[in-house]
Formats: sequence, C-alpha cells, structure tokens
Amino acid sequence: MATQSPFSMLADALGKLTENLKAPTWLVDEAQQRLVLFLNHVLMQEPEAQARLARQKGRVVRLQWRDFSMQLAATPAGLWELAPAATPDLLLTVTDTSPFDLAKNALKGDKPGVRIEGDVQFAGEVNWLIEHVRWDAEEDLSRFIGDAPAHTIANIGRGMAQALRNFVGKLPGQDKAGS
Repeated sequence: MATQSPFSMLADALGKLTENLKAPTWLVDEAQQRLVLFLNHVLMQEPEAQARLARQKGRVVRLQWRDFSMQLAATPAGLWELAPAATPDLLLTVTDTSPFDLAKNALKGDKPGVRIEGDVQFAGEVNWLIEHVRWDAEEDLSRFIGDAPAHTIANIGRGMAQALRNFVGKLPGQDKAGS
C-alpha cells in the first residue's frame, strides 16, 4: 500500500478550499489595478518592449485561470491598461488548476501550461514580452537603500530562492530522470 505524501494532501486540501473561495469585487479590482501599475513599471525600464507593445495598440489580451480573469489592452505608449468590457483579440488560459502545482512549478523555473486562442501575431508579441522582460528588483531597491545594501539583500534573496528550488526539486514524487 502506497502512502500519500503530505504535500499532495496539502495540495488537495488547498484545491478544495479555493474552489469555493470568491474574493470581493473591490479587492479583485484593486489587485488588478496594482498589477497593471507593476507591469507598466517593469515595461518602462525596457524601451524595446514598449516599442513592440505600442505596435499592438488597442489589442486586448484576456488572461484566465480558473474563475479569475483579467483583460489588458495595449496603449499607444507601449504600456498596459485594464479593458474589462472589450472583446479580447487573444485568450490565454492557464490549464494547471492547482495553485500548489502552479507555485511548485514556478519555484522550479517551469512555466505553467497555457492554452492560446486568437491572434497569432499578438500572441507572438506577448510571448516575446514574457521571455525577454524581467523586473530588476535590485535596481529598484538600490534607489531606496543604496547600491551595496541592495546588492547584499539581492544576493541573500537569490540564495534563498535557489535553496527553495533545490528543496522543491527533491520533494517526494518528483521525476528523478528529469532532474
């Protein structure tokens, strides 16, 4: 008789808990506004990304995971804005339903499974943004506390992230051939 891993039991419990969990509308709206501000902050640090997104102005992408969704429209400035009532040109649906599996795969550096429907050219541009645009947290932190402390904190964070990735990679039930 095989014993069940406590991590899989936790994943099942978390999945059941989040099935019926519904956030208040005001909280969802505020979280989406903050996410758009963050995405635009990161985009403003990458002129090439802004130029590519500006060429897609007016196009709308709908991001969906389970019952949560968000629609973003490309602006003429090469940034994103919320577009809740617009018809999407591109639909990106995350196919992994378990939040635990999503977090575990993200920690391992894997991308989630995504179903893509709609405009192929726009999908290519969005994929380019995902592949090439990265947040430089160390640079942002250095604006507040200086270069040396920011570098030290970033090194500690990278070390902790690597340790967490190593731990996740050694969880029971992981495929040893893929490691």
